[in-house]
Amino acid sequence: MYSSASRMAIASLVVAAVLLATWSVAVMAWDRGDVDTFAVLPDGATGPEGIAIGPDGNVYVATFGFNNAGPVTGPGQLYVLRENDGRLIRQLSIAGSTSHLLGLDFHPSTHTLLVIDFGAANVRSVDPVTGLSSVCITVPTPPASTGLNALTFDSAGNTYISDSFNGIIWKKTGPGCGAATAWVTHPLLTTTGVPPFGANGLAFNKAGNALFVANTGNDQVIRIPVSGGSPGTPVVFVNSINGADGLVIDKDDNIWVAANQADEIVVLDPTGKAIAKLGDFDGITRDGAARGLLFPASLVFSRNKQVVYVTNLALDLRLFELAQSVDSQWIATVKRYTVSKLEARIPRF
Repeated sequence: MYSSASRMAIASLVVAAVLLATWSVAVMAWDRGDVDTFAVLPDGATGPEGIAIGPDGNVYVATFGFNNAGPVTGPGQLYVLRENDGRLIRQLSIAGSTSHLLGLDFHPSTHTLLVIDFGAANVRSVDPVTGLSSVCITVPTPPASTGLNALTFDSAGNTYISDSFNGIIWKKTGPGCGAATAWVTHPLLTTTGVPPFGANGLAFNKAGNALFVANTGNDQVIRIPVSGGSPGTPVVFVNSINGADGLVIDKDDNIWVAANQADEIVVLDPTGKAIAKLGDFDGITRDGAARGLLFPASLVFSRNKQVVYVTNLALDLRLFELAQSVDSQWIATVKRYTVSKLEARIPRF
């Protein structure tokens, strides 16, 4: 026979064990570890921003043209990395471009490589082997006031481009080159926040009846309803993703968002509920390379959808006369820029 005190002690231990087990399972979804370095870009590279998987399975990375000392000159740089191990296959100078490249992707029907030249406010068609390029998509606003940032495609092969400064989603109809027109213009796609980029990463859901757009400065994801190819009124889908930047959607319509000011990937289910927070900053190596995530900017799934590749832009906001972020002093020590990878897996609660 157990005494009353013994029974109470045993009951307390059982309750504690249950609570601990429940807590252990619950926190698994906030999986801060297991971020590997996929590639360290060559000496002299600047912060990587845009990223895409090519038809050849290789990983294509464009750099933004800023290191910890400020902007660099010369044409924009494109790095082609082997998917299985991150080995550098080739480095290309994008002929005719500025050094400030952002989003890029291959058109789903023509396989043309489209690269946003942020500095010139246009989208270039780029030969992925030689780097030869020409202006492909233009917008009717002056380059100085335009912030072309990321691009995506709908099921009909139309191209959509976010404009971070004007609060516009531009649309280029059809697969060829030419002028884009304003598809959506709305205050929810602008910002007065920090960093000073509004509309950024964007992607359609599987049904094609909604376009989701990250608003970086407002820490939001915006949902634009779509019917018959025409946009409805944008609404705030979710708040409080610190520096929402690149955005991709998986086969289950979960939304994966790079939070550049929180050094993490936030995964939302189709209702907007956070179901995972992945990765974190893990310091600087002796040779000046970021480990983990440091100002993650863009992300892309591997061809088999088992891995997510993430560019670490490592951008010091003080270069733009803005107050420092919590990572700015770490970013100032970066000498080699990295692309990270993590499993495309949402841990169970």
